[in-house]
Amino acid sequence: MKKVVVMFLFVFLLTGCMKNTTDNLKNFKDYNSKKESYELTGTMKLISNEDEFTYDLRVGVKDNEFYKVSLVNTVSNHEQVILKNKDGVYVITPNLNKSFRFQSEWPNNSSQAYLLGSLVDDLNKDNEATITEEKDNYVIKAKVNYPNNAKLDNEVITTDKKFNITNVAVKDETESTILEVKINDINYSPKFNDEYFSLDSYITETSEDDKKKEDEKKKKEESCISECNEDANCKKECTKDTTTKNTSNMLDEIIYPLYVPTDTYLSSKDTVTTDNGNRVILTFAGVDPFILVEEVSVKNTEMEIIPVSGEPLLLGDSVGALTSNSLYWTSNGVDYYLTSNTLNSQDMMTIAESITNSSSLVAKVK
Repeated sequence: MKKVVVMFLFVFLLTGCMKNTTDNLKNFKDYNSKKESYELTGTMKLISNEDEFTYDLRVGVKDNEFYKVSLVNTVSNHEQVILKNKDGVYVITPNLNKSFRFQSEWPNNSSQAYLLGSLVDDLNKDNEATITEEKDNYVIKAKVNYPNNAKLDNEVITTDKKFNITNVAVKDETESTILEVKINDINYSPKFNDEYFSLDSYITETSEDDKKKEDEKKKKEESCISECNEDANCKKECTKDTTTKNTSNMLDEIIYPLYVPTDTYLSSKDTVTTDNGNRVILTFAGVDPFILVEEVSVKNTEMEIIPVSGEPLLLGDSVGALTSNSLYWTSNGVDYYLTSNTLNSQDMMTIAESITNSSSLVAKVK
């Protein structure tokens, strides 16, 4: 009789726990799936090799249709913006006056740790997702989907008792955290102005700033020339800054990747002169040949929009543009372009991350 009672209690408790877990997961999904417009602020930490990169994060979402994700590197203050509006998906680098325009289904084609709808989608796709109660929090664990980063395996979502998300940690198969988002504040009733999701707002702001600088420079030159009278050497000095190549745009060091695929090796390196400075071209031969191009980042006088058929890809300290056979990114004031007909996206990303790593090999340009 005692055995029967114990078995009954065990089944009762097990059934109750399963029901409670199911109800809590449902409550989480119901609560967050209704948040179609919101603005959140927080921080995002990315661990690449042994380096940590931290961003100030601001996300704006309108009707689960328009998105703007601002990422500001807390060390370099370098900002990049992922923007989706009615015209497409963009990765904008405001201080370089540059933007990539993607033919992409972002953000719906992969997991996004900073988007509420994406976290709900992860749970909907994982029948084995779990939720546990820990003091004043719920802790949810689910599988993730990052097609271009096979290292990312699962995520741990922490919420308060009302199911407001406070932290998301994306981990690899060894349970090491690779990406972490800490949410400081979420506004579920945001008021976005007409320009919030517009690419034009970046074009206008940057172009007006450049125009003002050019006008000031021109007035300074004219004033200088007016004081020269007929002295030709004096006039030449006044316009020296605009007639002499800016040597600050010269790449002084070659940066070599710490990771190269097996049986692949550096076969040649070339340096060519460009209108903006110089460009280094590294050619790797072997089983998985590829070409790596490096040059100093230069701010455009007008917004440059580069169309690509690919995806935004978060690297260590940069958001890159990934296509089926190439990867473009900017790191520490240098533009990189990697292209290969044999490397897959994971290999290209690994090469890029090995360059972003602060301990990458460098050598003087010759």
